[in-house]
Amino acid sequence: MSDLKKMYNTLSQDPFPADMTVRLGEQELTFKKRTWEIEGETKGLRYGENPDQPAALYELVSGGLEFDGVKFRGEGQGLVSALTEEHMLQAGKHPGKTNLTDVDNALNILQYLYAKPAAVILKHNNPCGASWSEEGVGTALSNAFQADRIAAFGGAIVVNRPLTMEAVEVIDSAYFEVVAAPAFEEGTLEILKKRKNLRILQIPGIMDLEKLIGQPFLDIKSLMDGGMVVQFSFRNRILSAKDFIPAKADKDGSSYTARTPTTKEADDLLFAWAVEAGVTSNSVIFARDGVTTAIGTGEQDRVGCVELAVTKARTKYADLLAFDQFKMSIFELKLKALKDEEAAANLAAIEKKAADDKGGLTGSVLVSDGFFPFRDGVDLCMAQGITAIAQPGGSIRDNEIIQAVNEASPQVAMVFTGQRSFKH
Repeated sequence: MSDLKKMYNTLSQDPFPADMTVRLGEQELTFKKRTWEIEGETKGLRYGENPDQPAALYELVSGGLEFDGVKFRGEGQGLVSALTEEHMLQAGKHPGKTNLTDVDNALNILQYLYAKPAAVILKHNNPCGASWSEEGVGTALSNAFQADRIAAFGGAIVVNRPLTMEAVEVIDSAYFEVVAAPAFEEGTLEILKKRKNLRILQIPGIMDLEKLIGQPFLDIKSLMDGGMVVQFSFRNRILSAKDFIPAKADKDGSSYTARTPTTKEADDLLFAWAVEAGVTSNSVIFARDGVTTAIGTGEQDRVGCVELAVTKARTKYADLLAFDQFKMSIFELKLKALKDEEAAANLAAIEKKAADDKGGLTGSVLVSDGFFPFRDGVDLCMAQGITAIAQPGGSIRDNEIIQAVNEASPQVAMVFTGQRSFKH
């Protein structure tokens, strides 16, 4: 067992060269491998996705691309890949691939949430909780953490405003692997650095993320045969509530129109669609008051996404109740309930309340990264008490989906995004 534990503490010396060049036609990109001087030793990435996979991080240092009149992100715009020793305020066990790709995907989401202080907590390259709030990053981070206290364990926290003492209180209450922010208020680092394995990253460019919107990067998907698929990266077209498209459809000579979202519903839909940019497909996101209330991700069917999100929401809700009342997780309470009648009664009461309260989903809005091919997923969403939906539109059954929301009491609003947000 000691040998198995050792593999996670072993640095994988990568064999990759110091430089890399990518040429597409006559256009060329030059990259430099990123290494850091840590404790008197030159270190690159800790390892790749797994400890037995050597890996290297490369920063684009020269060159640029332009296709079909669209200029791509280029040199001088580095964020995660541009991290230096100065920005690595504490290396912890120093970052591996998954630590940095989690931070990168958080930035992918936060670029669309620049209008308010926001926080995202990621695990396995998916957000487990996200929030934005006019009350500041402390409130946003607390909300994001409460959205999924279970999955947040060992996660990466990224905020889009200087980290405050209020935010540090949240971080200090649980175990996290990475914290990244554009800056750190006085006194916060002293507390954070008490956790020696915590990776603390300062990324000043977070404050200017909105400048990257609309400018794609070269997205490369490698195939198992050594081939590659290259594509323009996803570009979110919903940057304000007015960018949503009214949900309308015509079928057999009849026209169908959905209710328009209220201002509050539209704001929550805007927030949730921004978070959707960083969620693995198929996926749906429930959100209320600028906080994710459930995220269903990585499912093969649309209704399965909703079922997963609903089930997870009830578990997370029950966990919050258990922690608030008994200072133990729902799983610890279940274990205690096996031998303790009082604990069993407490567990039953908590599980009943979680079911009665629909996992806290009532009043949420919902976004879906793809259109609903059938109304079953929509009906299941509405059974949880949602009030509005945003989805790409374009299904041959859009009329049936609009009929479904119009039949709801109270009537559920719906808009189209006019674009799909798949991420694989």
